[in-house]
Amino acid sequence: MINHDSPRFITVDDFSVGQRLDNYLIKQLKGVPKSRIYRIIRKGEVRVNKGRKKADYKLNSEDVVRIPPIRTSSAKDIKPSEDLLALLNSSILYEDKGLVVINKRHGMAVHGGSGVSIGIIEALKSQYKEPIELVHRLDRATSGCLILAKKRSVLKSLHEQLVNHELEKRYTALVKDTWSKKKHTIDAPIYQNSRYSVIDSKGKESISHFHPIKNFQLGDFGASLVEVLIETGRTHQIRVHAQYAKHPVAQDNKYGDRLFDQFMKKKGLSRLFLHASNITFTNPITKEIQKVTAPLPDDLEDFLNKL
Repeated sequence: MINHDSPRFITVDDFSVGQRLDNYLIKQLKGVPKSRIYRIIRKGEVRVNKGRKKADYKLNSEDVVRIPPIRTSSAKDIKPSEDLLALLNSSILYEDKGLVVINKRHGMAVHGGSGVSIGIIEALKSQYKEPIELVHRLDRATSGCLILAKKRSVLKSLHEQLVNHELEKRYTALVKDTWSKKKHTIDAPIYQNSRYSVIDSKGKESISHFHPIKNFQLGDFGASLVEVLIETGRTHQIRVHAQYAKHPVAQDNKYGDRLFDQFMKKKGLSRLFLHASNITFTNPITKEIQKVTAPLPDDLEDFLNKL
């Protein structure tokens, strides 16, 4: 634990403008119970520009926040390896002053935790002078386009586009069995329990559109290469909807078909065949339609060429 013996005075940066005071403090005071944070706000121990503020106060540029002496969780200095930083820098697909889009590699976690000491966001935060945050997430096993915002206004705009279905995310996947070459829409609510995401009426609205591109007949098994457009972004959405449609994604260790995956492994596929191939949005900085494409990774391309 870190024990701050004297008050801290923090000037609000551009990324935090518009954020609620309580949410700002939750980020600043890692490991401190939320009940304690709300208590120090109510008691006036937290001040903004020397005045008391309520928890829902929206921060402005150059506000000075006084944080009282308080004990917080210690955080080890995160020092990503030079190899990791070089890999991330070589994976940048697009960058401007407001955002960066990288081509995430399979097996790379977007953030630390669950046995992962450092993820993409921690590594990039150590490199960029300005704050940087994830706009959305990708499963560790999924590769492809990942957007990070360097300004809070950009993060807010892109989140609004996600909510309004104005940010288009397309994926490429290989699924079990051949599929007729027409659009297949799966509109089934997804509920997330402690371990899995499942189709359940008490879940959230979830819509995926599957467009088969090419079918393969491989002995006793068929397979279909599909493009997937998702209207919503639930955890494991494509994988759960593919399973629900009886066309599970190849090499999916949570929602896949065991015999199909064993067959695919013998053919040379050793990873989940799911790739975020392109993403289209209105760039909050340029106000233009931005489309960023991540080529299919060499290992997946090589596997397809062998079929």
